[in-house]
Amino acid sequence: MIKIKKFAAIDIGSNAMRLLVTNIVEQEGKETQFNKSALVRVPIRLGQDAFTVGEISSENRERMVDAMKAFNLLMKVHKVEAYKAFATSAMREAYNGKEVVALIKKKADIKIEIIDGKKEAAIIASTDLHHLLKTDQTYLFVDVGGGSTEFTLFSNGKIVTSRSFKVGTVRLLNEMVCDVVWQEIEKWIKTNTVDFDEISLIGSGGNINKLFKMSGKMQDKPLSYLYINSQYAFLNSLTYDQRISELGLNPDRADVIIPAVRIYLNAMKWSGARNIYVPKIGLSDGIVKAMYFGKI
Repeated sequence: MIKIKKFAAIDIGSNAMRLLVTNIVEQEGKETQFNKSALVRVPIRLGQDAFTVGEISSENRERMVDAMKAFNLLMKVHKVEAYKAFATSAMREAYNGKEVVALIKKKADIKIEIIDGKKEAAIIASTDLHHLLKTDQTYLFVDVGGGSTEFTLFSNGKIVTSRSFKVGTVRLLNEMVCDVVWQEIEKWIKTNTVDFDEISLIGSGGNINKLFKMSGKMQDKPLSYLYINSQYAFLNSLTYDQRISELGLNPDRADVIIPAVRIYLNAMKWSGARNIYVPKIGLSDGIVKAMYFGKI
């Protein structure tokens, strides 16, 4: 006998907002399955507001309200039983973030929780990583967002340490990351990986997923440092318009993909990783699983 539950996750990031609807399939004697039913992504770049002027603009507040009304209706149509909505870096840093949360609750009836980098990293880490992690190996998990990047070191299948840094694609586009931040990241990675002989990266985030898709590789195969490096040079050689017309990238992906790849490349260089695995996971997947297993 199969039992199906429907959960939804709303991820309000610095570059885009997502609604993920998941079918949770329970069957006695079998592992619970999490199957994506629908994914809607809305390109509202909140980080542009939050990181440059410190507040969410009135235009983006209205766009957020409209998006949340749409998300609410979609959840109703899908007959979603439970949902969680989490906002990350941009909403954390906007001084009117709490005001926007109250406005959305009033106008769209969606309750949003603003979470810190540590909780964000923990939620993402609660995804299907155990399927990927070989217990005798060491991995540096890197989740690149618009406003922050979460680094988590795994060894023997367990979390060794994790840290969130204020380096993200939207911040880098606006030249808001100083050398000191890069030096801090380099020091943190080198200090925490020095005792491990061989490390692989695990990449999470829309940009690395796009890069992986473009590579045409099988899901369980990694991308090499050399490949990422050559793609970085290739993307840099194209104009913004060419990245849209020739590579078919979305306008809100065509600019942020370059700073994102730079973050992954640096993480690989500083940890000595030669390969990066790209499982299809992100904050939304983590939210659904953490809800199901009663962690949030």
